[in-house]
Amino acid sequence: MRVLIVDDSISALASMKNAIAEGLDVDIETCADPVVACGKCADQAYDLVLVDYTMPKLNGIELITRLRRQEGYQTVPIVMVTSESDRSTRLDAIRMGATDFLNKPFDPLELQARARNLLRLRQVQLELARHNDVLEDAVARATEEIAAREEEIIWRLARAIETRDGGTGAHVSRVALIACLLADGLGLNPKHCRMIYLATPLHDLGKIGIPDELLGKPGKLTDEEMARMREHVTVGVQMLENGSSELVRIAAMIAGGHHERWDGKGYPNGLAGEDIPIEARIVAVADVFDALCSDRPYKRAWPLTKAYDEIVANAGTQFDPSCVAVFRQRWLEIVDVMRHADMSPVLPGLEGIVIPAAGRAPDLQPKSGRAH
Repeated sequence: MRVLIVDDSISALASMKNAIAEGLDVDIETCADPVVACGKCADQAYDLVLVDYTMPKLNGIELITRLRRQEGYQTVPIVMVTSESDRSTRLDAIRMGATDFLNKPFDPLELQARARNLLRLRQVQLELARHNDVLEDAVARATEEIAAREEEIIWRLARAIETRDGGTGAHVSRVALIACLLADGLGLNPKHCRMIYLATPLHDLGKIGIPDELLGKPGKLTDEEMARMREHVTVGVQMLENGSSELVRIAAMIAGGHHERWDGKGYPNGLAGEDIPIEARIVAVADVFDALCSDRPYKRAWPLTKAYDEIVANAGTQFDPSCVAVFRQRWLEIVDVMRHADMSPVLPGLEGIVIPAAGRAPDLQPKSGRAH
């Protein structure tokens, strides 16, 4: 344990140091200048500090006030040594953080006893702090493991749903990455971007309740079939609603809102503008773009630039104009995503993707008329 004694009197410093050293096995340092003492405390940790009240530059209360503001000294025992008996002075010292008082002239045995008790208190504080650190680390590790399992389950479920819809899992990977790019471009904080990235693969979860003959139908759907197909949004929301985690709550908003339109002509609720959750507005752009660039039972994949033009043309009607503006700004990065369909989706962000300079790529055509 380390003890610091601060007093402008050299004889007082020597007396207190000798008294403590006779009764306790501790490292003791002395300082005659309270300003220098503040610097010493900033450079190293002490377990007990004794300060005189009457000193030049800073009195004892001012020194205590400064020490309590320094990192690591909120709970360190500080004793004010004083010949002052004025009640208001002692109350001020307590308010500023004094742990105890010692009267001048002091009794060496009393000083030893007070120092011993306060150092024991400090030892208990440090042991509790170490114990709390161990518990916090254990909780953090357990939380990370739970989150990792939750994320893995989400990705595997999303891949299973897309496979049932005739895909390979690459669609949900690309849509999640594009959605993350758009969220970042809109200025959402990194945690929010990550939540969108992880929740996006469940945007079509409700398709698990749609008959196979509709999902795989090669021709145009009838009005009745289209109405049945649109029910996947309601089914998805029912499966995700009232989630206890932020990730599931965001997934529910995306599932329920990614077919809404900026002009209010979407489904299932006809929401318009900013009444549509921002997460759903982001995924709407990413989902439609990738769907246009992908082969489906009822159509061939579009070239990237044709799909780009379609997204831009529908800004302010189908899509949030701000999302489309970011889509245009991050176009080269989006093209890079489309060319990395084989990347592993179980990633915390965009590692592994080389982000080129922003701007529109000239006439980027995918091989064989589809995205790779």
